[in-house]
Amino acid sequence: QVQLVESGGGLVQAGGSLRLSCAAVGSISSISIMAWHRQAPGKQREMVARITSGTSTNYADSVKGRFTITGDNAKNVVYLQMINLKPEDTAVYYCNIQDTMWSYWGQGTQVTVSS
Repeated sequence: QVQLVESGGGLVQAGGSLRLSCAAVGSISSISIMAWHRQAPGKQREMVARITSGTSTNYADSVKGRFTITGDNAKNVVYLQMINLKPEDTAVYYCNIQDTMWSYWGQGTQVTVSS
């Protein structure tokens, strides 16, 4: 059974930076998508950043130029570097890794940005 373990969340002032990490416990082969999503209180979960087929990246408009997703399919790890954080980035961040059959989710890590 595969589990995704996230780390790196916390409290930071506006303008600050954080780096989120997500590692799979157990092996995932044939990864197609590695992604980060977030959910703020009272809002729907939204995709923040995504890597498709190990090369193509997509970002939500709200984070373009500030967030960078990187990943290593062979090592089953994915990172999210966040700079110039804003209070509206406050949310629980979830990593998601998909292979040809399954979609795995982490337990979430809280990111809080104070103004």
